Amino acid sequence: MIHSSLKKKFSCCVLAFLLFVVICVWKEKKKGSYYESLELQTKGFQVLRSLGTPAPGSGSPSASSSSAQDPHTNSQDLSNPRGPTKAKPKGTFQVWNKDSSSKNLIPRLQKIWKNYLSMNKYKVSYKGPGPGVKLSAEVLRCRLRDHVNVSMIEATDFPFNTSEWEGYLPEENIRTKAGPWGRCAVVSSAGSLKSSRLGREIDDHDAVMRFNGAPTANFQQDVGTKTTIRLMNSQFVTKDRLFFKDDLYNEGILIVWDPSLYHADIPKWYQNPDYSFFDNYKSYRKLHPDQPFYILRPQMPWELWDIIQEISPEEIQPNPPSSGVLGIIIMLTLCDQVDIYEFLPSKRKTDVCYYHQQFFDKACTMGAYHPLLFEKNMVKHLNQGTDEDIYLFGKATLPGFRSIRC
Repeated sequence: MIHSSLKKKFSCCVLAFLLFVVICVWKEKKKGSYYESLELQTKGFQVLRSLGTPAPGSGSPSASSSSAQDPHTNSQDLSNPRGPTKAKPKGTFQVWNKDSSSKNLIPRLQKIWKNYLSMNKYKVSYKGPGPGVKLSAEVLRCRLRDHVNVSMIEATDFPFNTSEWEGYLPEENIRTKAGPWGRCAVVSSAGSLKSSRLGREIDDHDAVMRFNGAPTANFQQDVGTKTTIRLMNSQFVTKDRLFFKDDLYNEGILIVWDPSLYHADIPKWYQNPDYSFFDNYKSYRKLHPDQPFYILRPQMPWELWDIIQEISPEEIQPNPPSSGVLGIIIMLTLCDQVDIYEFLPSKRKTDVCYYHQQFFDKACTMGAYHPLLFEKNMVKHLNQGTDEDIYLFGKATLPGFRSIRC
């Protein structure tokens, strides 16, 4: 009798254990199926894009996300072309929060941010409104268009009008060399572009901007092959040994930028540049006299910085904006629409800084020297694409300044 009772208890324990195992396996399988379907969805969307067919649920480039939705998880309706049916589940995509602040930084980056605030290397004395001014996307676009003067150093600017500079600056204004274009792409150098397979889509644009030494060779499948404009910082032009040797720089229009002290004029900046790139600029122009190579007016980064500070929820680093957001503003002046790739990170977000190097640092996404976190907030606020595009492709879409009415 006792033996029979023990046997029944043992059988019940075995059955309970087997049931527990079956439930666990079912849950893991369900979880795996979700991620597999997500990968298939991404690949399917890329195929549809290459065929010129709009991806279901992707929305039009001009369709803006609803401001009433949670900024972390903006949902897009999946519409049925045959007419209304039962409501389908909404897709949820966790993307960049346009209300991010220093609280989103890891302790190391918070400390760096505070150190830059106290250092104030560029003698910033901001007197404008804010921080924390709330502007609609429409008003912000007009503010950027009307208060950020995208222009280059000209041969009439002192001291570039002296004999020392005669013949070095391009004779033609950049507006006669660049644009006006329809659709343009701004391609970041982010590590998350690796394995993106966005190359064909990027090359399909009328013009493509790249940065510093970001290559296309060996990465064509992910970043494309076309380069129309390359924006470089003065440190890169001054110190990179390959600048004179690599054919990478012989394609398209080159622009170099160097920040002045806060709102200093051109003569004062010339006496005290951040990096003295002038000799290298002249040497490159001697080697490649026919290639357009411009110097960005040094006040422009601070005009943009003022607006970023105005709309940010707190004090931002008193350092110039990043090349990435400068490039975005330049292209907004030259194009009717600008698609920006991996400035706002996609689902492939990684601490790898550049797709062509193995260098890891969270600051490359969140910012340290540059007020990158606050720049991303601004771009997310201006985005007219969908959160789905950001999540799957790292793509934000902004209307060019020529196409807006103020």
